[in-house]
Amino acid sequence: MVHAFDVVGDPVRRRILELLASGEQSSGAITAVIQREFGISQPAVSQHLRVLRESGFATVRAEGTRRLYAVNSEPLQEVDMWLEQFRRFWNQRLDALATELARGRRKRRMRGVEQPTGDRAEGERQGDQPKREEEE
Repeated sequence: MVHAFDVVGDPVRRRILELLASGEQSSGAITAVIQREFGISQPAVSQHLRVLRESGFATVRAEGTRRLYAVNSEPLQEVDMWLEQFRRFWNQRLDALATELARGRRKRRMRGVEQPTGDRAEGERQGDQPKREEEE
């Protein structure tokens, strides 16, 4: 049996999984993207699709002469479970970043230089436009 990291460790197979994450894709569409991005042959792409299929990361179904591939998320759970032990490292850093961003916003407010954002900025621009008088 192939280990999940052996499958997703290959950049071509990771890219195929990214393509499949957006929905079912024909083998022809996958091959066209992979050939363009990686410069590999159609048989090489087929080999990567076979590895994904045989390892359970992708499913395939026939529709006429086309073969439609889809991602199977179950094997990705093995990867997710392994990564769980490391999440605390990036979660701590993300929490620290959120704290620093909040601290910066608070300092700007205290100095009275908070910048308008999003909808507020748009509304202010619209409100500042002079009204045109109707011509007679």
